Amino acid sequence: MPGPRRDRPAVLLLLGALLAADLYFHLWPRARRELQGQRVPTPWGCPCRRRPPSSSAGTPGPRPPPRARAAPALRRLFAHPLYRTAPPGPAEPLLGAREALRYYRRKAARWNRRHKLYREELNLTSPAAPLPLRPEASWLQFHLGISRDGLYPRSSPVVNRLLRDMQEFPTISADYSQDEKALLGACDCSQIVKPSGVHLKLVLRFQDFGKAMFKPMRQKREEETPEDFFYFVDFQRHNAEIAAFHLDRILDFRRVPPTVGRWINVTKEILEVTKNEILQSVFFVSPASNVCFFAKCPYMCKTEYAVCGNPHLLEGSLSAFLPSLNLAPRLSIPNPWIRSYSFDGKEEWEVNPLYCNTVREIYPYSNGNRLLNIVDMAIFDFLIGNMDRHHYEMFTKFGDDGFLLHLDNARGFGRHSHDETSILAPLSQCCIIKRTTLLRLQLLAEPKYRLSDVMRESLLQDPLAPILTEPHLLALDRRLQLILEAVRKCIDTYGEATVVANDTTQPQAPASDRAKLDT
Repeated sequence: MPGPRRDRPAVLLLLGALLAADLYFHLWPRARRELQGQRVPTPWGCPCRRRPPSSSAGTPGPRPPPRARAAPALRRLFAHPLYRTAPPGPAEPLLGAREALRYYRRKAARWNRRHKLYREELNLTSPAAPLPLRPEASWLQFHLGISRDGLYPRSSPVVNRLLRDMQEFPTISADYSQDEKALLGACDCSQIVKPSGVHLKLVLRFQDFGKAMFKPMRQKREEETPEDFFYFVDFQRHNAEIAAFHLDRILDFRRVPPTVGRWINVTKEILEVTKNEILQSVFFVSPASNVCFFAKCPYMCKTEYAVCGNPHLLEGSLSAFLPSLNLAPRLSIPNPWIRSYSFDGKEEWEVNPLYCNTVREIYPYSNGNRLLNIVDMAIFDFLIGNMDRHHYEMFTKFGDDGFLLHLDNARGFGRHSHDETSILAPLSQCCIIKRTTLLRLQLLAEPKYRLSDVMRESLLQDPLAPILTEPHLLALDRRLQLILEAVRKCIDTYGEATVVANDTTQPQAPASDRAKLDT
């Protein structure tokens, strides 16, 4: 009779070691997380664990809808009387609902006809039902909600729906922006920003016919812009666009279009839906088997500047489109405090401390709210560190006193370790500020409403959170104090009555807040 096999104990030891490894590295960590309740807290109240997107070719799984419920600090801030005041009369809308619906229905019908012809040219026989335009679509309701008071009302449920739809809806087309098309001769644009290898953005259209500007991730969150970089060659950061929207809403300006982060499948949601052959031609597969694409432009366009998925998924920002220029014309106006876009040149405001006296003599800066709105924009740009505000835009319908649009904020949040005080030149040289702007800045400097705390909670609502690193959040508090110090110097020099301008569209703040101006 054969004796016992000598290798049987070794096999048992091996199986036992594999079982122990599985328990230690897989089952025990999972059980520990369940027992300790280690779940990522989300501001919309969902206790679900946050999962990174799959790197497979499929699109990421559904995520909890952003902004379903505001965080405690935001609720406390927006409940303050400074954020509860109402305009003195009914808000003047930008668009007429009937005219807008008629215009967009014609555009949707034209898109369906062109899409049908495109499919026929490719000999695609599978039926494709025309996509209808729905009046209740969030992007359309957003357009109809724009008024003289801002791009959206406070606590607008439409904005929450729009952010969720941009994050979840499938794309049906992708194309270059007007900037790139102008250089390629495909459109007649009077104002363009020349694209380069570090400047890349696409227009994505969703299944509800809404459109958004997509800016891909070009720089990691923990990376700072090198100090030797000129501002006009800096990267465009997708997380800066997202953070700028949240900051603009916290400041109650409401002049930045709704912006949300999203993981985009560059193959399925860009390459396979675009009809632009030039855009199709700049896609390639990298040596690491990642799908990449780069900008098509006259200079600096190399594969070294490409953006790549992992292997297909790429994170980026999506900014809602404003109404068509045919419906709501806009003016693009040079910023009086524009910077020199050369290596050694300087503008007059950089060498003349009395430059504002010259600006005040020029209409429309000589009266009305235009100069005050310029100061608001400078305060916003200083907080985010944006030195690239060469132009600003306005809706022509609201006239010279309409609000300024704070567009293209992707060059903000580049350096948290440096405060570029020259951005505050409109405030420090003109020594004028809106009373409501000053009161909100003072409120955000209080420990109960600290700007960094409110921003931190607000940004956690984005699907790509964390959006900013902690040094960038703390820099907001530091820069806020510099703004308030600049206002104090102006008041000490010229007096409060000259520096602080009373707003005509909002009632006076509570007595507790008015007292701060006297201290």
